[in-house]
Amino acid sequence: MVESDVPGSELEVRNLFVSRGGRPVLRDISISVPPGEITALLGANGAGKSTLVLTMAGILPAAGGRVSCDGAELLGQPPDAVRRRGVALVLEGHPVLVGLSVRDNLAAAALMHPRLEADREIERALEIFPELRARLSTPAQLLSGGQKQMVVIAQAMVSRPRYLLIDELSFGLAPSIVSRLAETIQVIASCGVGILLIEQFTTLALSLTKRAYVMERGAVAYAGSSAELRDHPEILHGAYLASGQADAAVVGP
Repeated sequence: MVESDVPGSELEVRNLFVSRGGRPVLRDISISVPPGEITALLGANGAGKSTLVLTMAGILPAAGGRVSCDGAELLGQPPDAVRRRGVALVLEGHPVLVGLSVRDNLAAAALMHPRLEADREIERALEIFPELRARLSTPAQLLSGGQKQMVVIAQAMVSRPRYLLIDELSFGLAPSIVSRLAETIQVIASCGVGILLIEQFTTLALSLTKRAYVMERGAVAYAGSSAELRDHPEILHGAYLASGQADAAVVGP
Protein backbone atom coordinates (compact mmCIF):
# COMPACT_ATOMS: atom_id res chain seq x y z
CA MET A 1 0.00 0.00 0.00
CA VAL A 2 1.17 3.48 -0.80
CA GLU A 3 0.13 6.40 1.33
CA SER A 4 -0.10 9.57 -0.72
CA ASP A 5 1.85 12.51 0.67
CA VAL A 6 0.83 14.99 -2.05
CA PRO A 7 -0.91 18.00 -0.49
CA GLY A 8 -4.56 18.14 -1.56
CA SER A 9 -4.27 14.77 -3.27
CA GLU A 10 -7.38 12.87 -4.32
CA LEU A 11 -8.89 10.82 -7.11
CA GLU A 12 -11.08 13.22 -9.07
CA VAL A 13 -13.72 12.88 -11.76
CA ARG A 14 -14.89 16.13 -13.30
CA ASN A 15 -17.73 16.68 -15.80
CA LEU A 16 -17.42 13.15 -17.18
CA PHE A 17 -19.56 12.09 -20.14
CA VAL A 18 -19.64 8.51 -21.45
CA SER A 19 -21.61 7.02 -24.34
CA ARG A 20 -21.99 3.34 -25.23
CA GLY A 21 -23.39 2.23 -28.55
CA GLY A 22 -24.10 5.84 -29.42
CA ARG A 23 -26.31 6.28 -26.36
CA PRO A 24 -25.37 8.63 -23.47
CA VAL A 25 -24.73 6.57 -20.33
CA LEU A 26 -23.01 9.04 -17.96
CA ARG A 27 -23.90 12.73 -17.92
CA ASP A 28 -21.70 15.38 -16.33
CA ILE A 29 -20.41 13.19 -13.47
CA SER A 30 -18.21 14.87 -10.85
CA ILE A 31 -17.00 12.98 -7.77
CA SER A 32 -13.87 12.87 -5.62
CA VAL A 33 -12.28 10.15 -3.51
CA PRO A 34 -9.91 11.36 -0.76
CA PRO A 35 -6.97 9.23 0.39
CA GLY A 36 -7.44 7.21 3.54
CA GLU A 37 -11.25 7.14 3.36
CA ILE A 38 -13.96 4.85 1.98
CA THR A 39 -16.46 6.68 -0.23
CA ALA A 40 -19.77 5.03 -1.16
CA LEU A 41 -21.18 5.00 -4.70
CA LEU A 42 -24.82 3.94 -4.56
CA GLY A 43 -27.71 3.63 -6.96
CA ALA A 44 -30.09 1.18 -8.58
CA ASN A 45 -29.01 -1.36 -11.18
CA GLY A 46 -28.43 0.43 -14.46
CA ALA A 47 -27.71 3.79 -12.83
CA GLY A 48 -24.22 3.85 -14.36
CA LYS A 49 -22.04 2.91 -11.36
CA SER A 50 -20.07 0.15 -13.06
CA THR A 51 -19.68 2.23 -16.21
CA LEU A 52 -18.18 4.99 -14.08
CA VAL A 53 -15.52 2.83 -12.41
CA LEU A 54 -14.70 1.05 -15.69
CA THR A 55 -14.10 4.46 -17.26
CA MET A 56 -12.01 5.62 -14.32
CA ALA A 57 -9.89 2.47 -14.67
CA GLY A 58 -9.26 3.10 -18.38
CA ILE A 59 -11.32 0.16 -19.61
CA LEU A 60 -14.06 2.25 -21.24
CA PRO A 61 -13.48 5.45 -23.24
CA ALA A 62 -15.04 8.77 -22.27
CA ALA A 63 -16.73 11.32 -24.51
CA GLY A 64 -15.54 14.23 -22.38
CA GLY A 65 -14.44 15.36 -18.95
CA ARG A 66 -11.47 14.61 -16.71
CA VAL A 67 -10.25 11.82 -14.44
CA SER A 68 -7.14 12.57 -12.40
CA CYS A 69 -5.15 10.85 -9.66
CA ASP A 70 -3.29 13.23 -7.36
CA GLY A 71 -3.27 15.76 -10.20
CA ALA A 72 -2.10 13.35 -12.96
CA GLU A 73 -4.58 13.00 -15.85
CA LEU A 74 -5.80 9.44 -16.38
CA LEU A 75 -8.42 9.83 -19.07
CA GLY A 76 -7.25 8.29 -22.33
CA GLN A 77 -4.63 6.13 -20.62
CA PRO A 78 -4.79 2.33 -21.03
CA PRO A 79 -5.69 0.23 -17.97
CA ASP A 80 -2.07 -0.77 -17.26
CA ALA A 81 -1.01 2.87 -17.20
CA VAL A 82 -3.92 3.79 -14.90
CA ARG A 83 -2.90 0.96 -12.57
CA ARG A 84 0.71 2.16 -12.55
CA ARG A 85 -0.53 5.65 -11.67
CA GLY A 86 -2.06 4.18 -8.52
CA VAL A 87 -5.69 3.29 -9.34
CA ALA A 88 -6.68 -0.39 -9.12
CA LEU A 89 -10.08 -1.88 -9.95
CA VAL A 90 -11.76 -4.86 -8.27
CA LEU A 91 -14.31 -6.07 -10.80
CA GLU A 92 -17.82 -7.23 -9.93
CA GLY A 93 -18.30 -10.99 -9.54
CA HIS A 94 -14.76 -11.72 -8.24
CA PRO A 95 -13.32 -12.94 -11.58
CA VAL A 96 -10.07 -14.88 -11.15
CA LEU A 97 -7.66 -16.07 -13.84
CA VAL A 98 -9.06 -19.50 -14.69
CA GLY A 99 -6.48 -22.27 -15.08
CA LEU A 100 -3.95 -20.56 -12.83
CA SER A 101 -3.23 -21.26 -9.17
CA VAL A 102 -3.82 -18.66 -6.50
CA ARG A 103 -0.06 -18.05 -6.42
CA ASP A 104 0.03 -17.50 -10.20
CA ASN A 105 -2.99 -15.18 -10.03
CA LEU A 106 -1.05 -12.98 -7.62
CA ALA A 107 2.15 -13.31 -9.64
CA ALA A 108 0.33 -12.18 -12.79
CA ALA A 109 -0.83 -9.05 -10.99
CA ALA A 110 2.75 -8.41 -9.84
CA LEU A 111 4.32 -8.42 -13.32
CA MET A 112 4.44 -4.62 -13.20
CA HIS A 113 7.17 -4.86 -10.52
CA PRO A 114 10.76 -6.12 -10.63
CA ARG A 115 11.08 -9.68 -9.24
CA LEU A 116 12.16 -8.88 -5.69
CA GLU A 117 9.62 -6.09 -5.38
CA ALA A 118 6.92 -8.38 -6.77
CA ASP A 119 7.67 -11.02 -4.15
CA ARG A 120 7.47 -8.37 -1.44
CA GLU A 121 4.10 -7.08 -2.67
CA ILE A 122 2.66 -10.60 -2.89
CA GLU A 123 3.77 -11.23 0.68
CA ARG A 124 2.07 -8.02 1.80
CA ALA A 125 -1.13 -9.08 0.06
CA LEU A 126 -0.99 -12.44 1.86
CA GLU A 127 -0.64 -10.61 5.16
CA ILE A 128 -4.00 -8.98 4.39
CA PHE A 129 -5.57 -12.37 3.59
CA PRO A 130 -3.61 -15.08 5.47
CA GLU A 131 -6.40 -17.53 4.59
CA LEU A 132 -4.96 -17.70 1.08
CA ARG A 133 -1.58 -19.10 2.17
CA ALA A 134 -2.95 -22.62 2.46
CA ARG A 135 -4.54 -22.25 -0.99
CA LEU A 136 -1.59 -20.94 -2.98
CA SER A 137 -1.28 -24.08 -5.12
CA THR A 138 -5.06 -24.46 -5.61
CA PRO A 139 -6.53 -23.59 -9.02
CA ALA A 140 -8.24 -20.27 -8.37
CA GLN A 141 -11.49 -21.30 -10.08
CA LEU A 142 -11.97 -24.01 -7.41
CA LEU A 143 -12.11 -21.53 -4.54
CA SER A 144 -15.29 -20.48 -2.79
CA GLY A 145 -16.84 -17.14 -3.74
CA GLY A 146 -15.42 -15.49 -0.64
CA GLN A 147 -11.92 -16.81 -1.31
CA LYS A 148 -12.12 -15.63 -4.93
CA GLN A 149 -13.05 -12.15 -3.72
CA MET A 150 -10.01 -12.24 -1.43
CA VAL A 151 -7.84 -13.17 -4.42
CA VAL A 152 -9.07 -10.32 -6.61
CA ILE A 153 -8.66 -7.77 -3.82
CA ALA A 154 -5.19 -9.18 -3.15
CA GLN A 155 -4.41 -8.84 -6.89
CA ALA A 156 -5.37 -5.18 -6.72
CA MET A 157 -3.28 -4.61 -3.61
CA VAL A 158 -0.22 -6.19 -5.26
CA SER A 159 -0.10 -3.14 -7.54
CA ARG A 160 0.39 -0.95 -4.43
CA PRO A 161 -2.57 1.33 -5.18
CA ARG A 162 -3.22 4.77 -3.81
CA TYR A 163 -6.89 4.35 -4.74
CA LEU A 164 -9.03 1.24 -4.95
CA LEU A 165 -12.28 0.95 -6.94
CA ILE A 166 -14.40 -1.93 -5.63
CA ASP A 167 -17.44 -2.92 -7.69
CA GLU A 168 -19.90 -4.85 -5.44
CA LEU A 169 -17.83 -6.06 -2.49
CA SER A 170 -20.54 -8.38 -1.16
CA PHE A 171 -21.88 -9.81 -4.43
CA GLY A 172 -23.09 -13.39 -3.86
CA LEU A 173 -21.27 -13.78 -0.55
CA ALA A 174 -22.34 -15.03 2.89
CA PRO A 175 -22.79 -12.41 5.62
CA SER A 176 -19.81 -13.73 7.60
CA ILE A 177 -17.54 -13.28 4.59
CA VAL A 178 -18.95 -9.82 3.91
CA SER A 179 -18.12 -8.82 7.49
CA ARG A 180 -14.57 -10.12 7.06
CA LEU A 181 -14.10 -8.16 3.83
CA ALA A 182 -15.64 -5.02 5.31
CA GLU A 183 -13.12 -5.11 8.17
CA THR A 184 -10.33 -5.63 5.66
CA ILE A 185 -11.15 -2.61 3.51
CA GLN A 186 -11.35 -0.49 6.65
CA VAL A 187 -7.81 -1.58 7.51
CA ILE A 188 -6.66 -0.83 3.95
CA ALA A 189 -8.18 2.66 4.13
CA SER A 190 -6.54 3.28 7.51
CA CYS A 191 -3.18 2.78 5.77
CA GLY A 192 -3.89 5.76 3.50
CA VAL A 193 -5.58 4.13 0.50
CA GLY A 194 -8.68 5.88 -0.82
CA ILE A 195 -11.53 3.48 -1.66
CA LEU A 196 -14.56 4.02 -3.88
CA LEU A 197 -17.06 1.34 -2.88
CA ILE A 198 -20.02 0.23 -4.98
CA GLU A 199 -22.20 -1.89 -2.73
CA GLN A 200 -25.65 -3.43 -3.18
CA PHE A 201 -26.28 -3.41 0.58
CA THR A 202 -26.68 0.28 1.20
CA THR A 203 -26.81 0.00 4.98
CA LEU A 204 -23.40 -1.71 4.93
CA ALA A 205 -21.94 0.91 2.61
CA LEU A 206 -23.22 3.81 4.71
CA SER A 207 -21.85 2.23 7.89
CA LEU A 208 -18.35 2.11 6.38
CA THR A 209 -18.21 5.58 4.85
CA LYS A 210 -18.24 9.28 5.68
CA ARG A 211 -19.22 10.48 2.22
CA ALA A 212 -21.56 9.05 -0.39
CA TYR A 213 -22.75 9.65 -3.91
CA VAL A 214 -26.05 8.39 -5.29
CA MET A 215 -26.40 7.90 -9.03
CA GLU A 216 -29.69 7.95 -10.90
CA ARG A 217 -30.00 7.33 -14.66
CA GLY A 218 -26.38 8.22 -15.43
CA ALA A 219 -26.12 11.33 -13.28
CA VAL A 220 -25.25 12.18 -9.69
CA ALA A 221 -28.50 12.66 -7.78
CA TYR A 222 -26.89 13.16 -4.36
CA ALA A 223 -23.43 14.12 -3.10
CA GLY A 224 -22.97 14.53 0.62
CA SER A 225 -22.48 12.82 3.94
CA SER A 226 -23.33 9.18 4.55
CA ALA A 227 -24.84 10.25 7.87
CA GLU A 228 -27.43 12.38 6.07
CA LEU A 229 -28.46 9.41 3.94
CA ARG A 230 -28.77 7.27 7.06
CA ASP A 231 -30.90 9.93 8.75
CA HIS A 232 -32.98 10.68 5.65
CA PRO A 233 -33.49 7.38 3.81
CA GLU A 234 -36.12 9.00 1.60
CA ILE A 235 -33.27 10.59 -0.40
CA LEU A 236 -31.90 7.18 -1.29
CA HIS A 237 -35.37 5.69 -1.63
CA GLY A 238 -36.25 8.31 -4.24
CA ALA A 239 -33.29 7.33 -6.45
CA TYR A 240 -34.29 3.67 -6.38
CA LEU A 241 -37.97 4.50 -6.83
CA ALA A 242 -37.13 6.40 -10.02
CA SER A 243 -35.57 3.19 -11.35
CA GLY A 244 -38.36 0.91 -10.17
CA GLN A 245 -36.19 -0.70 -7.49
CA ALA A 246 -37.44 1.01 -4.34
CA ASP A 247 -37.58 -2.23 -2.31
CA ALA A 248 -33.78 -2.55 -2.56
CA ALA A 249 -32.98 0.96 -1.35
CA VAL A 250 -31.93 0.31 2.25
CA VAL A 251 -31.06 -3.30 2.99
CA GLY A 252 -28.16 -5.21 4.48
CA PRO A 253 -26.69 -8.72 4.65
